[in-house]
Amino acid sequence: MQADKSANLPDIINSSETLAGIFAALGDPTRLKLVAVLCVGGAFSIAQLTANTDISRQGVTKHLQVLADAGVVSHVKAGRERLWQLDPAQITEAKKMLEVIGKQWELALGRLKVFAETT
Repeated sequence: MQADKSANLPDIINSSETLAGIFAALGDPTRLKLVAVLCVGGAFSIAQLTANTDISRQGVTKHLQVLADAGVVSHVKAGRERLWQLDPAQITEAKKMLEVIGKQWELALGRLKVFAETT
């Protein structure tokens, strides 16, 4: 049986500043929608990302820059355009943090249940 290589609480605490930036970037509904679109896979231009939306290209560009600063997305140059794509590494780190918090929460609820049943 392999050892559990998932993040533990001290690892999470040490990387909390970086992770806070990721969650802050994902906390905006527009940025979350952009991430959802980019999750489909591939790289998208600003024109493609603004199609069928009421957001300007400049607005989408600003949101993408916030996501890029958090390490959630990156871009490559293709001629005169930038093609944006998801960088899943930071999303994976955020997911690990939520899993650790979820496990801690379950343990706390278990202790509460035992306490309530024994008193």
